[in-house]
Amino acid sequence: MSQKSILTGIKPTGQVHVGNYAGMIRPTLDLMGSNPDGENFLFIANYHALNSIGNAGEVRQFTHEIAACFLALGLDLEHTNFYRQSDVPEVFELTQVLSSVTPKGLMNRAHAYKAAVDANAERQSANPDDGINMGLYTYPILMSADILLFDGGIVPVGRDQIQHVEFARDIAGYFNRRYDTEFFTLPEHSVQENLEAIVGLDGRKMSKSYGNTIPLFLEPKKRRKMINKIVTDSKEPHEPKDPDGNTVFQLYAALAEPAEVEHLRYRFEQGGMGYGEAKRILADKLDEMFEVPAARFAEYMADPGELEAMMAKASRGAKEKAAAKIEGLRRIVGT
Repeated sequence: MSQKSILTGIKPTGQVHVGNYAGMIRPTLDLMGSNPDGENFLFIANYHALNSIGNAGEVRQFTHEIAACFLALGLDLEHTNFYRQSDVPEVFELTQVLSSVTPKGLMNRAHAYKAAVDANAERQSANPDDGINMGLYTYPILMSADILLFDGGIVPVGRDQIQHVEFARDIAGYFNRRYDTEFFTLPEHSVQENLEAIVGLDGRKMSKSYGNTIPLFLEPKKRRKMINKIVTDSKEPHEPKDPDGNTVFQLYAALAEPAEVEHLRYRFEQGGMGYGEAKRILADKLDEMFEVPAARFAEYMADPGELEAMMAKASRGAKEKAAAKIEGLRRIVGT
């Protein structure tokens, strides 16, 4: 790993679930842990969350849950700048400056905006922009500010998020060319294969909108009940089974070590194991992985004041770097 900076963020739009852990949290902790000599930036995108959540209590609760989750799972604050967007107001000053160099046509091409327009067309809405707010439309500019403010060198993303980093590169280029400078570092995306969608309880992508998630720190008995309700086919225990088409196996494969996954695959393909046993193996794995972090998480959530104090301390480095970057920006643009 080179000593480039790594930057990534997560939106506080719901209760943290197993899909978040396998698809984003664990890969992020692993990646930043492998970059001890570089700079790591991890932020909670609480202003991005406002595009879909209009309840202040929910935003605060989900923000605290994400912070407590990362801390409980071992985030190294000695080597990570950990902060909320709202802790760094320079993000929003930079967003305004970047808006002044960004063509509207670039925003028209944003995947999230196009998907919303297409959804309106499918509903045969008279207004193609029905229900679309400017927060969603200008989302890529705020995201670019998130990245460029800290000269994010490497931004880990799933394949469906590559455009976010490409837009940040484009916008940095617009600014640098207008002001004849190399002020902004052009970020690079790093596609993380394990950032792809994790299967939910019903076999679809695990998503709050589908109601098929397993909360990360759910009480073990309740978690087992959820796992036991996973629908499987009617094959008998002695019959060989297809692991890749089975929700229980897919969930286990997203969480367990490679050798453990191969062993369970062998048992599926050889036969001699019922789905009830497979579900127990999955539940046991989740108990093993999250028993200790769940206790830590509960401690953090029980003392919001202490959690806020830890977050304030963890954000100091990011605040100092942001202030210095904006001071340079103002000299360049003349404000």
